[in-house]
Amino acid sequence: MDKERLTLEIPYGMRDFLPLSVGLVPWAVVTGIAMRSIGLSPLEAMGMNLLVYAGTAQLGTLPLIAIGAPWWLILATALVVNLRFLIFSAALAGPLAGGTLLQRWLCGYLLTDGVFATCLERLRSDADPAWRLGYYLAPSLWCALLWQSSTLAGVLAAGVIPRGWSLEFMASIALLVLLVPMARVRPMLVAMLTGGALSVLLRGLPLRLGVMVAIVGGIAAGFATEHLQKKPEAR
Repeated sequence: MDKERLTLEIPYGMRDFLPLSVGLVPWAVVTGIAMRSIGLSPLEAMGMNLLVYAGTAQLGTLPLIAIGAPWWLILATALVVNLRFLIFSAALAGPLAGGTLLQRWLCGYLLTDGVFATCLERLRSDADPAWRLGYYLAPSLWCALLWQSSTLAGVLAAGVIPRGWSLEFMASIALLVLLVPMARVRPMLVAMLTGGALSVLLRGLPLRLGVMVAIVGGIAAGFATEHLQKKPEAR
């Protein structure tokens, strides 16, 4: 692998991802505050943050942890909430193929919604594996550093930040920013619309089961749409 080419392409990945960095900060801060609000110690909160490294899964399981839900339900919720990464990793398997086992593990751990939405199109368009790896790793590592440091800020600031600041609303805006680039791809758009509709219709189910069903339904709709799109191409 051409290490010089990898190094040269790092700024391009950073440049494309930087606009999303602004939205990542409030989302991470809210996650840190939320973890402390259910009684996790700073060490436990940051341990969860490093181990899970998935804000949606963390926020989705915190209410279950708070009410003492069974461990299997907490684990199942985290797995279902993160099922979208099956689609993401499958889409990136080709562009990031050819690296070492350690590089592939690192790419898998660092995969986030924002990096996927930002990098996928250009990763598919370049034939140089060194270029693709550098383009992917630069924003991924920056995202991980920003997430961990901003979450730590939220953990340490829990109880100090006034509730009137409405950081929860800022986090929702950050998620919308991440969704816009993905909506350009029809299977992603169908998955988002289906999941959103189901989450609203099933919001009354206990233990956040409606969210789990919505995620599974959205992913199934996305896979079905992609399959239907490929049929005419195969003819």
